[in-house]
Amino acid sequence: MAISQRQIQKLQQTLSPQQIQMIKLLELPTLQLEQRVKQEIEENIVLEEDVQPQEEDEGTISVDEYIREDDTPSYKSRINNFSKDEKQRPINITEGRSMQEYLIEQLSFRELSAEERSVAEFLVGSIDEDGYLRRDMESISDDVAFSLGIETSVEELERLLGIIHQLEPAGIGARNLQECLMLQMSQRRVDTPAKRLANRILTSHFDEFVKKHYEKLIARLGVTEDEFRDAIDEIKHLSPKPGNLYSDGALDSSPYIIPDFNIDYHDGQFDLSLNSFNIPEIKINRRYVDMMRDMVSADGTVAEKNREAVQFVKSKIDSAKWFISAIKQRHDTLMRTMQEILSFQQEYFKDGDKSKLRPMILKDIADRTGLDVSTISRVVNSKYAQTHFGIILLKSLFSEAMQTESGEVVSSYEIKNILQRCIDEEDKRHPLTDETLMNILNAKGYCIARRTVAKYREMLDIPVARLRKQI
Repeated sequence: MAISQRQIQKLQQTLSPQQIQMIKLLELPTLQLEQRVKQEIEENIVLEEDVQPQEEDEGTISVDEYIREDDTPSYKSRINNFSKDEKQRPINITEGRSMQEYLIEQLSFRELSAEERSVAEFLVGSIDEDGYLRRDMESISDDVAFSLGIETSVEELERLLGIIHQLEPAGIGARNLQECLMLQMSQRRVDTPAKRLANRILTSHFDEFVKKHYEKLIARLGVTEDEFRDAIDEIKHLSPKPGNLYSDGALDSSPYIIPDFNIDYHDGQFDLSLNSFNIPEIKINRRYVDMMRDMVSADGTVAEKNREAVQFVKSKIDSAKWFISAIKQRHDTLMRTMQEILSFQQEYFKDGDKSKLRPMILKDIADRTGLDVSTISRVVNSKYAQTHFGIILLKSLFSEAMQTESGEVVSSYEIKNILQRCIDEEDKRHPLTDETLMNILNAKGYCIARRTVAKYREMLDIPVARLRKQI
């Protein structure tokens, strides 16, 4: 095959570095934008925080008046929230221990050799945050040989894992749910008929229990419904995630949300503002601009010795200008988009009633703002708004449109609310199937298929009817 060259002309759209920077800034929520601005100030020497000078008080105090001895008695200047003989005690701030550190501390009380302790600590390090050991022993044996240089067998790892199973919290290091629950049950006193029956269910009939084949289990175990219910209550006291049983202040699993928008509603009017309280105002340091001008002569030429410095400062100034412009453009785009969302969902923002949400997709807001759909998606992604009825995720305001038999267009949120209400009010001994839920919704005038009911049920994090069954 002959090798040849040819010239092809084609039109291709590419993004400039400034556009890429703008896109990345648009995606950032308020908390991450604050960190990004501070990072840019550290990296770009010509950028600085614009600190507004505080206004001086009208009444000035002279130096003589300031240093003059005060005739006020000492007891009048003392704060009255502590007594005179109270001692100030230092406050020791500790970060807390992780779960792995807590387990390793417990291992120190076990009689293990140095090699066994190293392997046991490696096993502890392989336990995930839920408290499970999800890796197979052969892979761990290979990693121990590679990382620690210790040859160990699967049987030795099983023995050391058995020691870890005896540590607290109960169920730690389990490899599946059944083993986790059985480990927790083994560390409790099985001294009642309900606990003995619960232990029997977990040991010999776990699959039927998980699938909630309760009638079959009751017949096979030869017990009454009350006895079976008591055993199920004992199992419910066990934790499916033993890692959650440990908490020493080291980690905070609850996310801290800072809203990106503030929406106030009073006297029938909305007041929309962008939450930029913690984001520092930035500007270009004039000292570097003056320094660069001093290096440039009147005819616009630069001396050879100053050329590199001028190019460096100029590149930093251009970068700072682009960054400041991108921040302003981000502000304008966010406010423009949120204003249209507020106008579109005005009835909802008055009282927060989700039944008043209008069907809205990204294209609806894109058409109203004149922006691209991808830009709207970046604006609403991971952004929150503070309202008088709570903090809401902007993405949750978007929903599909459904049409009723009368031709009325409603939001999918309305159907989800009806679905949730039907499941909350159902007989838990005979839960409603997706087919039955479809018939209920169709009877109410909502034309919906069974697979759509299943999709909405999964979006609401509701299990199938078989798993909702109770005795």
